[in-house]
Amino acid sequence: MNAKKVDKFATGVLYGIASIIVLILASLLAFILIRGIPHISWHFLTSPSKTFEAGGGIGIQLFNSFYLLFITMVISIPISLGAGIYLSEYAKKNWVTGIIRTSIEILSSLPSVVVGLFGFLIFVLQAGLGFSIISGALALTFFNLPLLTRNVEESLRAVHFTQREAGLALGLSRWETVIKVVVPEALPGILTGVILGAGRIFGEAAALIYTAGQSAPALDFTNWNPLSISSPLNIFRQAETLAVHIWKVNSEGNMPDGAAVSAGASAVLILAVLLFNFLARFIGKRIHKKMTSA
Repeated sequence: MNAKKVDKFATGVLYGIASIIVLILASLLAFILIRGIPHISWHFLTSPSKTFEAGGGIGIQLFNSFYLLFITMVISIPISLGAGIYLSEYAKKNWVTGIIRTSIEILSSLPSVVVGLFGFLIFVLQAGLGFSIISGALALTFFNLPLLTRNVEESLRAVHFTQREAGLALGLSRWETVIKVVVPEALPGILTGVILGAGRIFGEAAALIYTAGQSAPALDFTNWNPLSISSPLNIFRQAETLAVHIWKVNSEGNMPDGAAVSAGASAVLILAVLLFNFLARFIGKRIHKKMTSA
């Protein structure tokens, strides 16, 4: 068998493996969406859930998911951006930065349930925050921070060194060069990583079971007092998210229409995560095209 035949055979095997993987993923997505989309309606998306009655929705859980995601990103983005800039632009190659990078790698591979137990012990019990949005957001910050930091660092390192030299040659300080030249050039990659991280957080369940709680108290969307227990802005209230709700419906089985609610909620969750992924690609390409005139 000559080299060309071997190359064609190996290429065919790789294409076959890739096709099988794509087929499995597409089948899984199609199964979830086909079962769930018929149950999705405006009433389902906006009405509160019902524990022992049929006809409930996922309105509060859906809001909790987006609100908790917002609080988490507000906390984690500035920290990850600062850490990524330090590691990429200022950190010297020594044992300290080696330990930092190793720690980031270890943290990024931790199972979410371990992060949830950590958040339960530190934020819920020791800090006295209880089961709340802020406890869940802080736990998810530890869950998401290593990936965001690594993404920021890699995006900044991908900027060619001539961009930095050009900024310094124009009389900018090192910090001004980083902020006004390097970060804007790396912005498409950073933004893509942030949106993908948001999708990962949106679908998280295990860490939130131990931190944000498993109940969704009734909310008054006309109450804007952030200290009121019924206010949607209160970060110290329990907040059952969409992913936790799916787990709870399937584990407890108290709803007469639990299968329909679970299928519809799963389809909404999948559609939201897919939207995050497509949005990341679209925004990244648009920003890169605008900044490079490509």
